[in-house]
Amino acid sequence: MRPFEWRWLVVSSLLLVALADAETRPQYGGVLRVAMHAAPMTLDPADGAQPDSFARRSLTMLMFDTLVTMGERGRVQPSLAISWQTSAGSQRWQFRLRRGVKFHDGSALTPEAVAASVRAANPSWSVAADGESVVVELSAADPGLLAELALSRNAIAKRNADTMPSGTGPFHIVDWQAGKKLMLAAEEGYWRGRPFLDRIDIEMGKSSHDQAIALELGKADLVEVAPEQSHRVSNGGQFLASSAPVELLALVFTRDVVSGNDKLLREALALSVERGSIRSVLLQGAGEPAASILPNWLSGYGFVFPTDADLPRARHAREQVRAIPTWTVGYDAGDPLSRLLVERIALNARDAGLSLQPTNASTADLRLVRIPLVSLDPWIALSNVAAQMGMPAVKWGGSVEDLYAAEQAELATQRAVPLFHLPVSYAAAPALENWTLRADGSWNLSDAWLRSGRP
Repeated sequence: MRPFEWRWLVVSSLLLVALADAETRPQYGGVLRVAMHAAPMTLDPADGAQPDSFARRSLTMLMFDTLVTMGERGRVQPSLAISWQTSAGSQRWQFRLRRGVKFHDGSALTPEAVAASVRAANPSWSVAADGESVVVELSAADPGLLAELALSRNAIAKRNADTMPSGTGPFHIVDWQAGKKLMLAAEEGYWRGRPFLDRIDIEMGKSSHDQAIALELGKADLVEVAPEQSHRVSNGGQFLASSAPVELLALVFTRDVVSGNDKLLREALALSVERGSIRSVLLQGAGEPAASILPNWLSGYGFVFPTDADLPRARHAREQVRAIPTWTVGYDAGDPLSRLLVERIALNARDAGLSLQPTNASTADLRLVRIPLVSLDPWIALSNVAAQMGMPAVKWGGSVEDLYAAEQAELATQRAVPLFHLPVSYAAAPALENWTLRADGSWNLSDAWLRSGRP
């Protein structure tokens, strides 16, 4: 081979290596297009009128920061607060704030602004500025306060009467059409460093079908995937990310047990549900059958609660009751899977001699509900779910044994029949790189970037 040809081969190889390296190296710029089902009417993280959802958490953490965060293993880590100390038996907490942080409106993050934000989210707390720190004083000891402050509802926001809340997060608001559209732009002076993406455009109120079509047509880069569709999506060649099971699917009665017969019938219903076949057929293998409120990965003991149906025992419990009422079972009319699940559960119940009538009416004897686990702290997660189900307040303790006893006490009320723990899944276009899911099921796009060739 001639020397010239050798030199050309070497140059060509170097060019190919350089191009490949350029495609895998994070790049600044680009607009990420996201579609989601939720349609929040406010961006204020402390607005309790808006239901908790994984999508709402994701939006909040794009615009706002919390004083502390929860790591993948549930350990508290500094964020806007760089250190803290507690006294008076966990009744008084002092948080030292990070210097040099600014809100998106250009004003400084001050102890006074942080105290006002925390008070707005927790009116029962005594919160005040103290030099460069913020002090939280409680009426009773709360060893779980740090985990509570890591919740997205406690994100720090500066609220003005005539403008939207201003945060300190990686993206700031450019355009907001309540319940329809949100446009965010990268915050150049973000204290953790500027995000790679220039902008994130979010379309709200989109059905799962519309989201899937948008992804296939290249009109969206990140969409939600229903648990029962995750297997199909992963086989279709699209990048799929799923969290640990962080959502509880359960039947919840609208009233407490009123008699011994009521207790026997609820026991019969719980024993009649064929969770294994429902998971295989309707959920397409997604999620984990559950008879506990907390998933096993969070509590460590979920496996001890039996999930297999026991039809003989169910029939025995039912046969001890003479008059069998017909229970109405409510479901979300906008969720086709909920209707199928309720119909299947009604068939299981009929095999045990029970009578269930599915309905999409607003009132029913029991409802099929989906409750996101609010925290990686098992005590906070259990307390939140119990409150949403109308169960008694959880009696806090310190050990795993205490947690197990507390959950057993809640289940003993027979207010709910846990069915499944479900993951949260998202599908992304091939151009989207280095995005992750946090342990609580929300997206982390701070370090995400788009490959070349995308606007």
